[in-house]
Amino acid sequence: MEMAATAVLALLMASALAGAAAGGDIVHHDDEAPKIPGCSNDFILVKVQSWVDGREDDEFVGVGARFGPKIVSKEKHANRTKLTLADPLDCCSPPKSKVSGDVLLVQRGKCKFTKKAKFAEAAGASSIIIINHVHELYKMVCEKNETDLDIHIPAVLLPKEAGAALHSLLMNGNSVSVQLYSPDRPVVDTAEVFLWLMAVGTVFGASYWSAWSAREAVIEQEKLLKDGHENLLNAEDGGSSGMVDINVASAIMFVVVASCFLIMLYKLMSYWFVELLVVIFCIGGVEGLQTCLAALLSRWFKPAAESFVKVPFFGAVSYLTLAVCPFCIVFAVLWAVYRRWAYAWIGQDILGIALIVTVIQIVRVPNLKVGSVLLCCAFLYDIFWVFVSKRWFHESVMIVVARGDKTDEDGVPMLLKIPRMFDPWGGYSIIGFGDILLPGLLVAFALRYDFAAKKTFQSGYFLWSMMAYGTGLLITYVALNLMDGHGQPALLYIVPFTLGDVDSAWVEKRGAPKPVVQGAATESVHALHAAAAADAKLTAAPLPSPL
Repeated sequence: MEMAATAVLALLMASALAGAAAGGDIVHHDDEAPKIPGCSNDFILVKVQSWVDGREDDEFVGVGARFGPKIVSKEKHANRTKLTLADPLDCCSPPKSKVSGDVLLVQRGKCKFTKKAKFAEAAGASSIIIINHVHELYKMVCEKNETDLDIHIPAVLLPKEAGAALHSLLMNGNSVSVQLYSPDRPVVDTAEVFLWLMAVGTVFGASYWSAWSAREAVIEQEKLLKDGHENLLNAEDGGSSGMVDINVASAIMFVVVASCFLIMLYKLMSYWFVELLVVIFCIGGVEGLQTCLAALLSRWFKPAAESFVKVPFFGAVSYLTLAVCPFCIVFAVLWAVYRRWAYAWIGQDILGIALIVTVIQIVRVPNLKVGSVLLCCAFLYDIFWVFVSKRWFHESVMIVVARGDKTDEDGVPMLLKIPRMFDPWGGYSIIGFGDILLPGLLVAFALRYDFAAKKTFQSGYFLWSMMAYGTGLLITYVALNLMDGHGQPALLYIVPFTLGDVDSAWVEKRGAPKPVVQGAATESVHALHAAAAADAKLTAAPLPSPL
């Protein structure tokens, strides 16, 4: 069971992807490309809005050059200008005719970018759009030994498909106009606010369900003891309760398994592999959704929830679970089929939240020691695969997998995401499951302990751990905006806040943390009673299971 817990955590942690892949960076700083006088711009993405025969048409995205003036950021300040095809097409020699303020469309050719821009400016062009010869975008830089860089028109590089579309329109005799601008992203987007509320709310709800279930189990065991069913109680304790307690070895092993899974995602990322991940996600989502729905509906349909039937391969299943299961399957299948639709993120978030809540309900941290080891391992894992992996792979493995760079998908499905509604560049704000699940295990443990020790909301540890998690996640988004959207490992900020706050609160309130840290690994009724007794007498025997 412990290895099963490790596998579940590793799968989810492998998708604990940096919440920085929200929609692509707008400003690209590059220390390798030389900056010299007249060639010192940052590389920025540029919108190229087109009009065909006076009607608004497609919008393309290119990249601005290191040289030339900066491109305006406000759409209202960008002029709508006629687009003209260069002659010669590569503009590696002076154009045959003047263009009088038009935007010149040229092919990549074999000459330098700066040479093309100088010829276009001399011919009277107001801007130059260069069609790249490949699908990717290159950075238009200057040579180290270039000196004549007095260029006064902006230059934009378009990918091959976008440039070919404009070229085809001009060749067919259409009148084409374009508008070039590079809008700034808002400092704070409402998507990040809602995503923060979603993550914090998920941890809060999952923790209460976990603690409530533990307390209900204790009450049921107390009833059995009072009724004299010691034999039945012993039989239940000897069997499987459906819960999985992880230990220190599982927590450490988790990092190894998660890293292997992440490398596999990075190396095998393709269309078919993403489809496989979608299937796995749907299976987990169905299980999570039906578990949550059955638990919610059981209070209104108690007879159906307490009546069971044997199902091949699944054992005893309640009638209520059988009733909600078809709905959950249909929901997951519809999401998988239509996941590229504009509002499919709602279905993905519902399935994801249900899965996270269910895992926090099933997988439990038995004591503070295991929780500390687990979060410390996750802390190192996140930092390594976001930052350190660049030394060996020449790119951030975590961010590449999160964005789904090698596929036509908007990242892997193991993410919660919300569209950036007020961002002119669009995209999504995202957070990996592991950034919610792993701290959530410790927060749920704190609440289970508070319930067992009969602590109030103010005097317990749950309030502090929830505030710490929310603050850590908030700092993550602040750092994300300060870094111009560059990928940030969320656990880099969440773990120190959550773990540091809980540990310090435990030391301050209990005064004798060792029994708490190394408490027993099972949650029996006797252990829970001992927790309350130990809270009254701090020097008593080691605290029980939740500890």
